[in-house]
Amino acid sequence: MERLGKVSELVQQSIGNSIKRILICDDIADNCFLLEAILQAEDYKIEIVNSGAEVLNKIETDPEVPDLLLVDVLMPQIDGYEVVRRIRQSKKFEFISILLVTSFDKDDAKLADDIKIDGFIQKPFDLDAVIAQVRTILD
Repeated sequence: MERLGKVSELVQQSIGNSIKRILICDDIADNCFLLEAILQAEDYKIEIVNSGAEVLNKIETDPEVPDLLLVDVLMPQIDGYEVVRRIRQSKKFEFISILLVTSFDKDDAKLADDIKIDGFIQKPFDLDAVIAQVRTILD
């Protein structure tokens, strides 16, 4: 019986570790709410922060580093580009996938390569496009 309990515990840990973590960062609460609503049905663990400083602090201090960051480009103090630059300077976090969230038409492969991101999510949000991009990266 004790052995069965240990096996069950290991299975639960394995399932828990396979759930992909997404960290959403936008200074506008409605944008965070919309992205969370779009992705909630996809069985990802979603967390929200409201500033670039919070993103950097969270990935530095939380032992469960996100698999994907959705970071708004235009934010006060530390914008999305600066968040990406700081994350990419650290070898410790180079595995984190990043999608920049923007209302500008910057879906440009060269820019994505230059700043080392995995792509863009365009505002206003297209439900199917957001889900497809996130699935492509995480699944």
